[in-house]
Amino acid sequence: MTELDRACAQFRTLLEEQQQRLAAMDTERVDLTKKPTVTVGLAGGDGIGPILMEQAERVLRHLLQAELATGAVVLKPITGLTIENRLAEGCSVPPSVLNEIRACDVFLKGPTTTPMGGTMESANVTLRRELDLYANVRPVAIPEEGIDWVFFRENTEGEYVLGSRGVELDGMAVDFKVTTDSGTRRIARAAFEHAVQNGKTRVSIVTKANIMKKTDGKFTAICHEVARDYPGIEVDDWYIDIMTANLVDPRIRNRFQVVLLPNLYGDILTDEAAQLRGGVGTSGSANAGDRYAMFEAIHGSAPRMIEAGLGDYADPRSILRAAAMLLRHIGRTAAAAQLEQALDACTVTVTGDTNGATCAAYTDALLKLL
Repeated sequence: MTELDRACAQFRTLLEEQQQRLAAMDTERVDLTKKPTVTVGLAGGDGIGPILMEQAERVLRHLLQAELATGAVVLKPITGLTIENRLAEGCSVPPSVLNEIRACDVFLKGPTTTPMGGTMESANVTLRRELDLYANVRPVAIPEEGIDWVFFRENTEGEYVLGSRGVELDGMAVDFKVTTDSGTRRIARAAFEHAVQNGKTRVSIVTKANIMKKTDGKFTAICHEVARDYPGIEVDDWYIDIMTANLVDPRIRNRFQVVLLPNLYGDILTDEAAQLRGGVGTSGSANAGDRYAMFEAIHGSAPRMIEAGLGDYADPRSILRAAAMLLRHIGRTAAAAQLEQALDACTVTVTGDTNGATCAAYTDALLKLL
C-alpha cells in the first residue's frame, strides 16, 4: 500500500466515524431542575487548576450549604484528570475518569494541559465529543461601554474534532474539518432560543464562507434556515477576520448581542472578547449538551506561573464565573445571581503576581460579600 493509499484509507475511516456520530446525535434533553439530587463533579486539572478549584469549592459549599446538607446537591471530587495520569494511561481522558464524569450531572473543570505535538488530543476536545457538549456558551459584559455579548460556539465539529487525526505524506500534512447539518442546526437553535428568552434582538453569524465554501458555507446556510423560525430576530453575517476587528472598534461593538460561530472561530473570538473585558482570567465558559454540561475557566493551566512559584496568585474569577453559570444551569438561579453580583462588586485586585492579592485572599473578600 502506498502512502497515498494509507492516507485515503485513514480519511475513509474518519468519514465513517463521523457518519456514525451523526446517526447517534439526537438525544433526549435532561431537565436538571427537576432532579431530586444533582451531582456536581469537581476536577482541578493541571497547573494552577487545583489552586483555583479549591477556592471555587469554598464558594460553592457556602452558597449550597443547605442543599448539601439535605443531599439535594452532591459535590464529587474527580482526581484523575491530571497530565501525569493522562500520560501514564496514554489517552487524553482515561476511561475510568470518563466513567466518573458520566456519573455526574454537571462538571466544574479546572484547566488541563495538552502536550505539544504528538497525537494526544486536548482533554476538552475529548470531553466535548464523548459527552456531546455541542454548545460552548461564553458571556462577556462590559456594562460601562454598553457591551453585553453572548457567544455560541459549536463545540463538537469544525477543525478541532479531527485536529489530531490528520494525515502526513512525504513533504505534506493535511488536517480535516467537518460540518454537519444536524450539528449546525442544534447550535443555531440554541443561540436563537437564548436570544428570544433573554430579550435579545440580534444574532450575528460569523464564518469564512467566502473561502471555506463547503463547511462554512453549510454552517451559514443552515443558520439562516433556523433563523426563519425566529422572525423577530435580526440576523447578520460577518467573516471572522473583520469580526475580530469589529470587537475592538468602539463605534460598533456595542451593537452585537448574540454571536454564533463554528468551533475554531469561536475559540479565537471569545478569547479576544474576554481580553477586552480584562483578560481571559475574568470570564467563564459553559459546554452544554442535552444530557451533560461542563463548566470551566477559559484560560490555560499557566505552567509558567507554577514554575515561577506564583501559582497562589492565580486569578480565580474565570472559574468562579463558570461556577455561577453552573448554578444557573442546575436551577439555582438565586445563588447564581448572588455570586455574579459579588464578583461584580469585589474590588480586590488580582494581577497574577506578588503585586496583587492571592487567589485565596480574593475568595476571602468575595465570601464576605456573599
